[in-house]
Amino acid sequence: MLGGPIGSGKTNSLMGSYSLKLGEAVLRSRTRNAQKSARIEADIANRIKSEFISNMSHELRTPLNTVIGFSKLLADHDRRPLPQKDIVEYAQLIQDASSNLLTIINDILDISKIQSGHFRLNWQEANLDEILESVTSQYRMLADEAGIALDLDYGERAIVIRGDAQKVRQVFGNLVGNAIKFTERGGNVVVSAREMADESIKVVIADTGVGMDMQEIDVALSPFGQVDGKRTRWREGTGLGLPIAKALIELHGGTLVIESAKGSGTTVCVTFPPPSMLEMMRHDLGLKPKRG
Repeated sequence: MLGGPIGSGKTNSLMGSYSLKLGEAVLRSRTRNAQKSARIEADIANRIKSEFISNMSHELRTPLNTVIGFSKLLADHDRRPLPQKDIVEYAQLIQDASSNLLTIINDILDISKIQSGHFRLNWQEANLDEILESVTSQYRMLADEAGIALDLDYGERAIVIRGDAQKVRQVFGNLVGNAIKFTERGGNVVVSAREMADESIKVVIADTGVGMDMQEIDVALSPFGQVDGKRTRWREGTGLGLPIAKALIELHGGTLVIESAKGSGTTVCVTFPPPSMLEMMRHDLGLKPKRG
């Protein structure tokens, strides 16, 4: 018990001392928790960086080895003549590997610009149905070879959006490519697009693939993260496609949401805002069309 009447100098001094000690204890506890959280975040960041470097080394070496190997065979043609069909085949392999390498480098540059806030869109009106037709046509052969049905449904009305047509095509190329990549033979991928009652545009890419749990979705949407970061993973990739797609859609004022479950496929829903909301957002942010 405290001696002396409440409000006396001695009692106030003791209470002040206890309060000070309690405050110091709380501060120490918070500091320890903050340090622990910082260490955990640093460990996660270091692990992701190490995994990214490992994955990038693998992803870059594969097309580079193809370019170096087959170009060497072509360079030795004078000493070791090659049949014409081999020359054409090797040149095609070099071209494919070079395109793959360029895609990887562009993805790295895109995510770097987006994270630094230096990415700019080329705003214009674009026909979304034409973009989706182009994307599905591009992946039709890949889907056929994999034994996967690829269907497109956008209704009878033309769907017009305001944005960067090239980047929108890149987004849906990534999403459709991923859907095919993670769907097994006999499955299907359906791409549908609709204009909603509020004039927003909704595009859904649904597949019957392997699916993901919530933790894997979070990893897949993290830059440089992969659902399976091991070299033995059954599907290769840089881990940049989904994060770039999500970031590009958000730059358009839209949203990208993934719903998935293990063994039950994945549904990606992309929504573009109504024109009025988009113009308001661009005005508030001071966004201007990219010149040239």
